[in-house]
Amino acid sequence: MKFKRLAGSMTQAFGVQNVLEVKDPPKGTSIIAQDFSPGRPDPTPINEIYQHTDDLTELSLEVKTAQEYDVEAGDNQPKEALAEAEKQQVVLEKIEQMIQQTQQDARDLAKALQVQIARGEVEVETTGRKIIIRIREKGSFASGSAELSGNYLPLLQEMRDVLATKEGSISIQGHTDTIPISTPRFRSNWELSSSRAVSVAMAIFEGNILNPNRVEVSGFADTRPIASNASAEGRARNRRVEIVIQQGLGGEDVKQGLRELKQNDPALFDSLELESDKVTPLFNLDSTEIF
Repeated sequence: MKFKRLAGSMTQAFGVQNVLEVKDPPKGTSIIAQDFSPGRPDPTPINEIYQHTDDLTELSLEVKTAQEYDVEAGDNQPKEALAEAEKQQVVLEKIEQMIQQTQQDARDLAKALQVQIARGEVEVETTGRKIIIRIREKGSFASGSAELSGNYLPLLQEMRDVLATKEGSISIQGHTDTIPISTPRFRSNWELSSSRAVSVAMAIFEGNILNPNRVEVSGFADTRPIASNASAEGRARNRRVEIVIQQGLGGEDVKQGLRELKQNDPALFDSLELESDKVTPLFNLDSTEIF
C-alpha cells in the first residue's frame, strides 16, 4: 500500500509513463530536433595536422646532455663534479693526517729539548709539514764566533738521535743580524752564518747515526730576519741557527691533488701552510724529472 501511494504521487509529479513491451524498441523524442535547427558542418580550409607522434608505445623519453646527472641519488650536480669533489676530500684527509704526524714529531723533539726550551735557548715550531728547531745564539755561540759551546754538544747529539727516527729532508740554516762583521776569521755575515750552520751539522754527524744525504747546509746572513733589527732584543733573535725538517707529501696522487687544489681553491691551499718557506720547494723534483 505504501508503494502504491508513492507511485501515485510520482505519477502526479511527472505525468503518466508509457507502458512499453519488453519486445518493443525504445522510443523517444529528440529534444535537439524540436528546439534547435540542425547545424551544417563546413570543412576546414587548411587540412593540416600540427601534432604527431612516432611511437605511441614509447614509455620513456631519452634526453642527451653534455653532463650526466645522478638523478636517482637525489643530486643535481654533474657526476664529474662530484667525483672531483670526492677526490679533493680524500687528498685533504691525507694531508690532515700528515700534518698531525708532523705535529707529533715536533712534540717528540720538544720533549728531548725541554730544558733548553725552558731556558729560552731553543724554540720548536711547526708549519704544515715542516718542523723548525731554532737554536738561538744565547748559550750556543759566542759573539762573532762559529765555535759551538761545549754544553750544546750533548744536546745536539740527543737531537740527532730523534732526527734519525723522523722522516724528511733536513736543512741547517745560519742567520745573523744586520750589524756587519769583519774579522781575520770572517769577512762578512755570510761567512759567519755559513760557518755556524756547518758547526751544527758536524755535531749531528758524529756517530754516523744520521744519514748525511738527508742534510743540506746554507747561510743567509741577515736576509731572513724574524724580528726587527732596530732593537737589541730583535737582533738577538735574528742571530740563530735553524734546523728545518721538511717532510714529504706522500705519493704522486697527493701531489697532483694539491696542484689542482692550488689552482682551483688558492685560499684553501694557503690555509694548509705547505709553502711558507720560499727556499724549500713544495714539490721536490728528481733529477730524472727535470727537462
